[in-house]
Amino acid sequence: MSTYSIVWFRNDLRVHDHKPLTRAVTAGHPVIALYIFDPYDYSDLSYGFIKTGPHRAQFIQESLEDLRRNLAELGVPLLIRYKDPKDAFLEMSCDFTIDGVYLHEEIASEEQQTEGRVRKALPGVPFYVDHGHNLFPPEDLPFSTWDVPDTFSQFRKRIEKNGGTPPKAIAPPQAAVKAELPNKIEEGKIPDAAALGMEIERKKPRYHGGSTAAKQRLRDYIFTKDRLRVYKETRNGMLLEDDSSKFSPYLANGNLSPRVVYEQIQHYEKNYTKNKSTYMLYFELLWRDYFHLVHRKYGGRLFYRTGLNGLEIPWKTNQEHLQAWMDGRTGYPLVDAAMRELKQTGFMSNRARQNVASFFTKNLGLDWRIGAAWFESQLVDYDVSSNYGNWLYIAGVGNDAVSFRAFNVEKQAQDYDPDGDYLRYWLPELRELPVPWIFKPGEMGMIEQEQYGVQLGEDYPFPIVDLYESMREMKKAFEEASK
Repeated sequence: MSTYSIVWFRNDLRVHDHKPLTRAVTAGHPVIALYIFDPYDYSDLSYGFIKTGPHRAQFIQESLEDLRRNLAELGVPLLIRYKDPKDAFLEMSCDFTIDGVYLHEEIASEEQQTEGRVRKALPGVPFYVDHGHNLFPPEDLPFSTWDVPDTFSQFRKRIEKNGGTPPKAIAPPQAAVKAELPNKIEEGKIPDAAALGMEIERKKPRYHGGSTAAKQRLRDYIFTKDRLRVYKETRNGMLLEDDSSKFSPYLANGNLSPRVVYEQIQHYEKNYTKNKSTYMLYFELLWRDYFHLVHRKYGGRLFYRTGLNGLEIPWKTNQEHLQAWMDGRTGYPLVDAAMRELKQTGFMSNRARQNVASFFTKNLGLDWRIGAAWFESQLVDYDVSSNYGNWLYIAGVGNDAVSFRAFNVEKQAQDYDPDGDYLRYWLPELRELPVPWIFKPGEMGMIEQEQYGVQLGEDYPFPIVDLYESMREMKKAFEEASK
């Protein structure tokens, strides 16, 4: 039988800064790339919704189309399979000899379990694992995994004291020995939404997946539009596309290496300007690294109901409140606008995420893991470490020096959307409301409702909880749990 090296792609859908691909190409044997749609990733969760929703599924599909084109230029075919990864590898091992499997490390428990089953199915086949999701590989850190600081501030200071310069990104490899597939081996089609068991999206996606789109966004944001210059001032904006970088979908799916982003920041600082905004984007890349390291340190505790510190919060169960939150029908405009944006586009700003997560845990008092799972299902930029790490942080059971942190969603709307433009865009039923009613329509009397054509309970819901009473109740629950 013919002999091939396999590059197993997962959350690293690019050819640049891809050490497994480079190592496989230089190993000498023809190279085959492989991506597997695991049916488990598209199944229903116990919470009543699917693990990977249509927005992220479409982004992955587009990323694979782009990856297939880029790999073809290197002489590397991309095989697509939709089945249990163990079975996919077993089938291939019957058709040709696998010289080695090259892959990037995934640290989450589900991915590690899947990898373990594949390794067991291929006894004697070497696996070559590299680190490629972060700025700094573990071996370059000034501390061990077990000594990762428990606050981001401590982590950042130790990184910067150590020099704070990540390794350079690796250029795409030169053309490989062209892999001619055995006759009966097909590359495989990229399954569409229908094949994955979900409805096909009829509208144009908000963000197109793929490394080509990622590089275009990188150039446009930093250089063509010159938005990096004012990133610090605009990054909390929730409505305009260029308020923030929007690199996160490409970083999460591995279309774009964080080291390439870092190098472009450095290039901008050298040739244009260096200011607080250029540092702030690097600062956000450090946050990605930090959540990854927290995950590496705590492992499965990242998904515990009690969080990293074993805090027994009496989270509530209320299906009506959960559904209202998911649908954007809570009666609090900032929460509702953000949740409708998420459901319709697969994205919301970081400021909005903090608010809806705070409302979910500190006002509704619902189990934070359900909120995190909904984000996992909906977000195009879902990243397991950042998503669950942020939810732990906001829920008050993760890395946070503050014992009880809660966002006042009415005040936050006034602070970050002072004219109400974001709220009106996503809540058309409230478009006629002026400031300040747009921030708290639930306080309107009959005169105001008639004046502005909004009938509470019909056009827009009454608030499902009292903002301040619910917060006081949860604060008391936290105090009791902390004793």
